[in-house]
Amino acid sequence: MVQRVTVLDGGMGRELLRIGAPFQQPEWSAIALWEGPDWVVQAHSNFIEAGAEVITTNSYALVPFHIGEERFTGEGRSLADLCGRLARQAADAAPGPIRVAGSLPPLFGSYRPDLFDASEAARIIDPLIGGLAPHIDLWLGETLSSTAEAITVRQALDRADESAKPLWIAYSLAESDVPILRSGEAVGDAVATARDLGAAAVLFNCCQVETIGPAIDVAREILGDSIEIGAYANRFVASHEATSANAYITGYRDDVSPDVYAEYISAWMTRGASILGGCCGMTPDHIAEIARFGSSCSNG
Repeated sequence: MVQRVTVLDGGMGRELLRIGAPFQQPEWSAIALWEGPDWVVQAHSNFIEAGAEVITTNSYALVPFHIGEERFTGEGRSLADLCGRLARQAADAAPGPIRVAGSLPPLFGSYRPDLFDASEAARIIDPLIGGLAPHIDLWLGETLSSTAEAITVRQALDRADESAKPLWIAYSLAESDVPILRSGEAVGDAVATARDLGAAAVLFNCCQVETIGPAIDVAREILGDSIEIGAYANRFVASHEATSANAYITGYRDDVSPDVYAEYISAWMTRGASILGGCCGMTPDHIAEIARFGSSCSNG
């Protein structure tokens, strides 16, 4: 079993909704950036107080798919800068050291590898990197549904001369009897791609809790102890996850409470995961369970 756990935060969008911040589709979590940025700091702080050691910038929805072409073209980089500054503000106010991960999301919509357009990627990802770079400690390409998306993240960071900071690549998994990405690519191939791109960690995120364990097994077989493995699942109702992402505010699973999620965390640690948190719908209470569980394991 892993003896040291790095605790991530939970789902920013749903935490903003939970605490009463401005929140709607299609803007998702981004609307709070211009209507109430103090809410974003509060959400980050809630996760830090729960035990998160790494918080993720609220830049996931800063793409034209969510905020529209006009706002992105005019304000994308400045909003990314704001995301970085708000996360850093919350981190610096914490009593202990907190790292800030710069979220680099799917550029053309969550769970939609079919919409990926490499020829259009640079104009979206480059402003995000430029705005976030002064404020973050590591890069997190998250909810990536294909290896093409992961390659685009690496290329953009190299283009921006941001290769010195660690890169974590987090893939989103399809509901399947075998571990595959939403693109249909085998997890083994995706993990090998992340390794070859120089990733410091390979994670699985924004997918059903049941899909993650087998993917960790595949990753551990390929990576051994050379690269850290992590996971942060969502709490969406499974039948809505792939077909309705970004269409409306989906419901939660009632069977993934904080204590139940801790059981999954325990199993993932046994399989070799050491970076653990929550994605959409995972609250500070979920993160507190991870922090307590991780602490008890670290202490023997």
